[in-house]
Amino acid sequence: MVDMSATMMLPSASARAAEPAPRPIADPELAAAAALLQAAGFVVIPPPDPDDVEAHAPLSQRERQVVELLLDGASNKVIARHLDISVHTAKFHVGSVIDKLDATGRTDAVAQAARLGVIRL
Repeated sequence: MVDMSATMMLPSASARAAEPAPRPIADPELAAAAALLQAAGFVVIPPPDPDDVEAHAPLSQRERQVVELLLDGASNKVIARHLDISVHTAKFHVGSVIDKLDATGRTDAVAQAARLGVIRL
């Protein structure tokens, strides 16, 4: 079963009026699920484009690099070596990512970044 809770929302009247034309869904099970959601009044929106820098504006380019390294389980020391920065600076960037993504820790920061489309798992 696909968890679509992060990509569903109730539409407002103005949003329904400005909706783009729906794209066809090739997977029959997914199409059936989308039809049920639509019948219930939900709008299924596509996930953000990971190449769209504006969509990830809360994170700087360096912070996105840090998130990629966090995804690999890198420690602050490994992040520092990979990015050619001090361990203190790496720790600062990790803290900044956690704060900006409103995460509870490194693992949650990776999960939040994935939900926002900053990284792909």
